[in-house]
Amino acid sequence: MKRIALGVQYDGTAFNGYQKQPDRNTVQDRLEIALEKFARVELGTTCAGRTDTGVHALEQVVHFDTDLARGMQSWVRGVNAFLPDAIAVRWATEVPEHPGQEFHARFAAFARTYHYVLYNNPIRSPLLVGRAGWVFRPLDVDLMRAAAQCLVGTHDFSAFRSSQCQAKSPVKQMHAVQIERHGEVIVFTLRASAFLHHMVRNLIGSLIYVGQGRHTPAWMKDVLEGRDRNDAAPTFMPDGLYLAKIDYDPKWGLPHEAARPLPWF
Repeated sequence: MKRIALGVQYDGTAFNGYQKQPDRNTVQDRLEIALEKFARVELGTTCAGRTDTGVHALEQVVHFDTDLARGMQSWVRGVNAFLPDAIAVRWATEVPEHPGQEFHARFAAFARTYHYVLYNNPIRSPLLVGRAGWVFRPLDVDLMRAAAQCLVGTHDFSAFRSSQCQAKSPVKQMHAVQIERHGEVIVFTLRASAFLHHMVRNLIGSLIYVGQGRHTPAWMKDVLEGRDRNDAAPTFMPDGLYLAKIDYDPKWGLPHEAARPLPWF
């Protein structure tokens, strides 16, 4: 049996998240349907990280096992022929085994990067619906950057954790938080060891509160240390959230693509 890894990109607007559901309107369902049509055999997949309804991926990583002899470009082109326009396999590679180790899309990952793209303008843009969040009040990027400083490091992120989160521990290591303004678009980039359910959207909502002047940057640290979800801002909309990159040890030889917020950005 060979273990194949795929890099999958998708617009999550029309899907009920990534993970399989009975209605089969999820990214995983559509991917596995396409794999079965191409391979003519059922192939179960494992992903690096499940995304919610409306959340996109610039590079989701999945793996599956098969004894079929297919070229890597055949997996890309063949599976894409059966996928809807909103999902595409960008690359495929056979992952080598290492002594005592086997590649796993989820457990072999040591960091994840998300982008949140936010449109900051008094009037909404129809062209960005589903692809960027929207805030009509002015936002102070410097205030949000100051508030984000407390998030870097290893912390208990219970204050930004969904009540439905199934993670064993709320303690995660945040490697970096970057906030950049490009005209009317603000891009938040968060890289961490892993993320809790709704963690990014809850952090974005709270940073927006600071950017609007509703709270001082010091409030963010108080919320983090208080570990009470009720103290933080409500969960922000999913529209602008992109799973951008999954980090693995180079020994696995995965052909990562550049993690960009939007193809035209």
